[in-house]
Amino acid sequence: MSEPVPPPAVDDAEAARHRAKMEKRKAVQDKEVAEKTIEKGLLVVHTGPGKGKSTAAFGLALRMLGRGGRVGVVQFIKGAWQTGEQEAFAAFGDRVVWHTMGEGFTWETQDLARDRAAAARAFAKVRELMADETINLLVLDELNIALRYDYLDLAEVVSTLAARRPGLHVVVTGRNAKPELVAAADLVTEMGLVKHHFAAGVKAQAGIEF
Repeated sequence: MSEPVPPPAVDDAEAARHRAKMEKRKAVQDKEVAEKTIEKGLLVVHTGPGKGKSTAAFGLALRMLGRGGRVGVVQFIKGAWQTGEQEAFAAFGDRVVWHTMGEGFTWETQDLARDRAAAARAFAKVRELMADETINLLVLDELNIALRYDYLDLAEVVSTLAARRPGLHVVVTGRNAKPELVAAADLVTEMGLVKHHFAAGVKAQAGIEF
């Protein structure tokens, strides 16, 4: 094994320039942070063709749990198959309320009435969890897919989420977020697809995809 390359030396003049630059940067950052005074429950949307939308949402859930909060999860579309995240969050006991309400992807069920009924049951559960004041963060996994296929009334969903209680954070995941939902959201992240291992014939693997 080769020896590690030491970092380049920093002379006194360069160090002083860097310090002055960072002092100015810190002043700007501190002023910007101080100007942000609003605290509210956020409506967050993770969308786009790239992998990681649900993964990011569950990362937020873990952060909320680390802060002592309580989390609710409602999964649309996805069927009742066990995932690594569900197994992991089970360790938190009743601090995580988890409901997998879908019956599988649309190409698996091949039954429009059944898919719409499953989505309606899932959104009824969403309403129930939104009313539970002990829940701080609600993850609506793949809700965007249910809206994309018109399984639910878009206007009703958007108005319900917009009317959430002041302290409740809601995260919606799935590709092709509807413009109306994007407009209502406080934070929208679109994950781009640069490269995906599926294209090289790599199958879905435990611990990565589920």
